[in-house]
Amino acid sequence: MRTAVVGILIDQQTAEKHRKYGLNVFGNYIKEILSHVGMPYVRIDHTEQITEIKPDILVAALTDEDKNTRQQLLDYVDQGGHLISYAGLNGMASILGCTERQHLSVGYAVLEGEIGTSNWHALRCLKARPWSINPDNAGLRQATGSLRSGIAQGAEAGAVLLQFKYGQGQIDRWSVDILHTIVTMQQGIGPVIDDGVPAPDGSAAVNDNILKADDRIAMDWELDRSFTEKGTPYFAYPYADLWRERLIGHLLKKVTSLGLTLPFLGYWPDGIDYIAHISHDSDHNIDKSAATTLQVLEECGIHSTWCMIEPGYSPEMFDAIKKAGHELALHYNALDIGGGHWDQAEFDRQADWLKQAADMDQIISNKNHYTRFEGWGEFFAWCEAAGIKADQTRGPSKTGNVGFLFGTCHPYFPISLFDENNRFYDVLEIGFLTQDLDNPNVTDSSVLVPFLEQVKQVEGIAHFLFHQVHIDNLPDVADALRKVVKEAKQRGFVFWTSRQINEWERARRQIRIQGLSENGQLNVEGSLSNAVVWVPLPEGEAIAEAGQAALKFGVLCRKYTI
Repeated sequence: MRTAVVGILIDQQTAEKHRKYGLNVFGNYIKEILSHVGMPYVRIDHTEQITEIKPDILVAALTDEDKNTRQQLLDYVDQGGHLISYAGLNGMASILGCTERQHLSVGYAVLEGEIGTSNWHALRCLKARPWSINPDNAGLRQATGSLRSGIAQGAEAGAVLLQFKYGQGQIDRWSVDILHTIVTMQQGIGPVIDDGVPAPDGSAAVNDNILKADDRIAMDWELDRSFTEKGTPYFAYPYADLWRERLIGHLLKKVTSLGLTLPFLGYWPDGIDYIAHISHDSDHNIDKSAATTLQVLEECGIHSTWCMIEPGYSPEMFDAIKKAGHELALHYNALDIGGGHWDQAEFDRQADWLKQAADMDQIISNKNHYTRFEGWGEFFAWCEAAGIKADQTRGPSKTGNVGFLFGTCHPYFPISLFDENNRFYDVLEIGFLTQDLDNPNVTDSSVLVPFLEQVKQVEGIAHFLFHQVHIDNLPDVADALRKVVKEAKQRGFVFWTSRQINEWERARRQIRIQGLSENGQLNVEGSLSNAVVWVPLPEGEAIAEAGQAALKFGVLCRKYTI
């Protein structure tokens, strides 16, 4: 069983031209998606390399639209290649018997099995370039899904995925720019330079004269929130993760339909399907609150991450937290009314303070006080320079925007803008879902089960923030923490600290899957105890061994453990 050669085409001359005019190349994000799932791929910088590499499948993440490039891609397909695009290849529309339609800045994609009779939800997308199919089209093999314009129940704008037969090969074109959609959901519709738009029902007044991560969310207050039985609003769907799954699932189905395979890594160690994470923000820095929190965590049998704001706890309390096995992290204060300010030197000063106050050689994690945030990527660059490896700032600051307001519950490395060549920051982002469940000023625990069930669906991280002062002063909040642990454990979640998540994710990415040998042995470079490799099976092939197969991304896979 041969491993497919997947080529990722990001034409560098085209990328330079885009950046010259201030345009981002978010097509780069395909690298982060495949790296997170551990899929092997070959980088292709120019279309001339296609004939040399001869990939089985070519993902055109960024190409020029000139006649020469178009012909090179068509020649590749004509000779048996399989080409995939995410809202690109528009110069080929007429050649493939289609007509380009009006672009959509916002839309909703309806795919099979995703529209219920009572709970309507399609996948929100943030950039689409649909095609209409000409009546005399002879090359179209299949049109999948329905793209709706503007709002979820809006007019149909075309199919979500078009598949064409061309020569000996095939072209699969998504109408949705999946890569742009994922980046914009996770990192915002633009740099944070002013207040965001508040929820019309008054539940999330983000226009509070404080710049925060949630001032640039890409979600819709009315279309992307659901309500619990108690009437609690929450962002219900991890759209970015669901798009990621569709991108990967489509690629794997293409591979297996060719009788090939494409091994990839499981997200978590063998025996663990999803992670729960509890973090705290010390804020008022009361030793008694810390002591109560330690007692509750010991009772629950978990370890957590404690984000510390200046001036912190007593030295004795710092020692007790570390002795109990918890992680100490930074809670950077850039809130003007709290005596902080947004500045790299101030960030560095606070990091140095924590190292000295808590007797630490290194700080692994940070979460910004009040989710304070400005710009796009400068803060991640500060973390890089300070040696901080993980950040937890991207989460809700208001009652009405809890949940998947950034579309993801997976850890990821953020991408920069064009001014930094759309590079990836060496900082792992681990967003959170909500603060202080059952605090009357935040939200109630009726959102807990919906959150856990959605995180389970995408095998992500259920991250909940609890302030020590509220655990101590509000019995309902302490009970909510106990409830989170109980409900999560019952569903198979394993609790990790931010340090553990960061170390695991980075170690996973050091593994390189080389493919399968002729005798079916898995070849990998690197080693990580209990890491899982999934090997997709070609269509029609079955597995005899019980417990060694599972559906992953909609494809039957064989399980290997490193």
